[in-house]
Amino acid sequence: MLILQELVTIFAVAVVVVAVLQRFGVPSIAGFIIAGAIVGPNALGLITDVHQVEILAEAGIVLLMFGIGMELSLDSMRRLWRPILISGGLQVAVTILAVVAIAMLFGFRVGPSVFLGFVIAISSTAIVLRGLRARGELDAPHGRLTLGILLFQDICVIPMILVIPLMGGASASTWEPIFALLKATGVLAIVFVAARLVVPRLLHIIARTGQRDLFVLTVFLICLGTAWAVSTVGISLALGAFLAGLVVAGSDYRHQALADLIPFREVFVSVFFVSVGMLINPLDLVHNAGPIFGLLAAIVLGKFAVVFLTSYVMRLPVRVCVLAGTALAQIGEFSFVLTRAAQGTGLLEEPLANNLSMAVILSMLITPVAMVFGPHLAAGVGRIHALTRFLAVRTPEEADESVRQLSGHVVIAGYGVAGQELAHSLKECGIPYVIVDLNAQSVQLATQRNEPAYFGDVTSPEVLELLATAHARELVLVISDPGAAVRAIKAAGRVAPGVPILVRTRYLGDVENLLKAGATDVMAAEIEASVEITSRVLGLHKVERSLIETQLSRIRELRREVDLSDAT
Repeated sequence: MLILQELVTIFAVAVVVVAVLQRFGVPSIAGFIIAGAIVGPNALGLITDVHQVEILAEAGIVLLMFGIGMELSLDSMRRLWRPILISGGLQVAVTILAVVAIAMLFGFRVGPSVFLGFVIAISSTAIVLRGLRARGELDAPHGRLTLGILLFQDICVIPMILVIPLMGGASASTWEPIFALLKATGVLAIVFVAARLVVPRLLHIIARTGQRDLFVLTVFLICLGTAWAVSTVGISLALGAFLAGLVVAGSDYRHQALADLIPFREVFVSVFFVSVGMLINPLDLVHNAGPIFGLLAAIVLGKFAVVFLTSYVMRLPVRVCVLAGTALAQIGEFSFVLTRAAQGTGLLEEPLANNLSMAVILSMLITPVAMVFGPHLAAGVGRIHALTRFLAVRTPEEADESVRQLSGHVVIAGYGVAGQELAHSLKECGIPYVIVDLNAQSVQLATQRNEPAYFGDVTSPEVLELLATAHARELVLVISDPGAAVRAIKAAGRVAPGVPILVRTRYLGDVENLLKAGATDVMAAEIEASVEITSRVLGLHKVERSLIETQLSRIRELRREVDLSDAT
């Protein structure tokens, strides 16, 4: 009965705290952590049996990592191979090397220094993915980059856990590192084989029975069974659950499995973040404020700088670099997994262990809020003159008076393929235009072509004013970030009310938000691609042109129906 009473207390306080903080724009994860700090033994002391809560939190982290594995899948890992291998590899390697160098300057041995590097290199997959999904930015350029880096980090946890005993001096055998590497490779090989050959067939057999309860039970069996089996070779339950999620994601039933899991996952994950909040000791924050907040500042600023630089090495736009850096500038839930694996090894001793735990929790707490302000930071970075001089690009502030006196022109936001083709056509037809983009390489390319191109953030009202958007004929947004497009539409609505705004987006699902934000017309690439594919396939089958046009009209009508439903 005691555990039931404490669960009621946790849920009651969490509901109130999260509901109140939501009114001020504070994300729910931050609310759960704050609720845990309130009910924990170090504050009001409403929870006395913390161990029981930790058991539920362990179940929560297992279900959380299982769900993350299902959402990511091996297919998404293939699709994101470049950011996974290049950005992820650079970020993890540079972070670990930087931490090792700094720690050894302060007198740490190699083993503890590398372990600190492991802990600090890993960001929170749970918090970042939830934030990106809530903002509809998973498929934005910075979302794909962030997801790729997170994937690499999660995979790296496997060898990290396996080599922790070696760093703690548990074995002096020269074969231990090789054995650990072979073990990690074997685990990944088994996961890959199960994802492709075993689990899809098993789920297909179960699904054919038509028994939903049996299907749910089978999914949980795969989750817990894989986690337990992997834990027998020294890998944590949480990491085993993540690998189990990757296995289920390789089947055709991943969406059904995820839908059945979500209700359980959300409840237990809430308990996990509440349990994280319970670790916060207000007295420690007061007595050790200097070391804790010093560590927090070093972690957040250092990781932001590493992610920004490694992203820029890939020649990504500054906006993407800033948003990815903001999202990944914290330490994640796997840090607790690594810390537990290091217990008894002497790799992390007091008072550093406690101060680091406080800094980790605080970094997780501020991340959801930081992600909300990330776009504003990106806009501010785009106006740093030293940066623009380093990138060798012009800003709207440097435009001559003729640009500010433009009238009846077209403002093109984005100089990708669509932006380049539009600019070329406008030039051929003698229509004035101006280009703005946050991709320095795109602006440099346009400048080399003698285009009126400027490095700037189209979501900034000041940039829109400098480009005389209020006197433009149209504002055309051909950028890949639907979230940025929404903010640009709203900014244009304030600066240039009445100017038509045309938007190109990738998916039909983005159309509704863009029209609600104030776009005049939205063209979904999905619809245009459907028109082109249908036309070509029917043409290859020698279908009469009149019948082809009938089918193309039906597809185009889909877009008009979306427009009308949103208008009403």
